[in-house]
Amino acid sequence: MPAWAWAALLSAMFAAATAILAKIGIEGVNSNVATAIRTLVILVFAWGIVAAQGHLGDLASLSRRTWLFLMLSGISTGFSWLFYFYAIKIGPVARVATIDKLSLAITIVLSIVVLKEQATPQVFIGAVMMIAGAFLASVR
Repeated sequence: MPAWAWAALLSAMFAAATAILAKIGIEGVNSNVATAIRTLVILVFAWGIVAAQGHLGDLASLSRRTWLFLMLSGISTGFSWLFYFYAIKIGPVARVATIDKLSLAITIVLSIVVLKEQATPQVFIGAVMMIAGAFLASVR
């Protein structure tokens, strides 16, 4: 398996753990406060890794375009986390996470439309199956 696939698998595993740990930790806490705490931990953790690897100097070489799109990505991530934490606060985490994973199918569509990436028939079939699976898992 290529390195990117291993990294993606680890990402999925940590995302799953995140959902469960967040559902437990959010009990009795405002969802926005919980998101802010989580974000603070991520902020310290990520900058600690950048500093430990000696990449703080890389900031000076970033283009305006890079800054713009990384900031927009950060804003999008923030909205995603705020809505996700609110959803798991008021709903069942398994169903919320299932609907949240529709982002996979949306990402496929956006990668084709915005990034002009090529998609095979298997990718389209997989996206349809993800949408159907999310629907089946989220309805009563």
